[in-house]
Amino acid sequence: MNLDEMGPESAKSFLGKKLVHAQPAPEKGKPAERASQEIDYGRRAKGYIFGAFQPATGEALTRPYDRRTTENWIDFLNQVEQWVPQSVERIYAILDNLAMHRATDVLLFALQYPRWEFVFQPTYAAYLNLIEPWWKTLRSLALKGRRFETWEQVCDAIDRATVYWNAHRHPFVWGRKRRHRPRRSSGIAIPANVR
Repeated sequence: MNLDEMGPESAKSFLGKKLVHAQPAPEKGKPAERASQEIDYGRRAKGYIFGAFQPATGEALTRPYDRRTTENWIDFLNQVEQWVPQSVERIYAILDNLAMHRATDVLLFALQYPRWEFVFQPTYAAYLNLIEPWWKTLRSLALKGRRFETWEQVCDAIDRATVYWNAHRHPFVWGRKRRHRPRRSSGIAIPANVR
């Protein structure tokens, strides 16, 4: 089980609806100003998406939170505990070294649920956590090329992308060769054609 958070994510500013008209040229020989779109710099809410990912099945769980706090992290861990079937005897949670992942409340959670084991990846080794490439896929499905006016729209897009992913999920294999790379044959090297 890979657990992590994606964020901060926020709604992005977008071109305003009002057209700004250009001023006429002040003197002959000087160009007039160009017309442009008013820019909306309104502050929008932001938050974090917490996620759990099972590489063996490819199933994922995401939940939005307005802040990244220990309280929200414990709430998410409780949701994951209910999400994972009780038939699973051991849950290995791969985490980065964020302070909220090592808080006292997390230790108390681990004592309350003995099937959980927290494994902390080495510093600067995010590539070891399989949720990182999955976050990239989720961003591509939910957020890439889109602008949202509110945090609720971001949450809705993430939720729909997670539902879509789970409907079409597949096991995630770490280190699998990419499809566009030619397959190398093992054994002795083939000499180049020399004419």
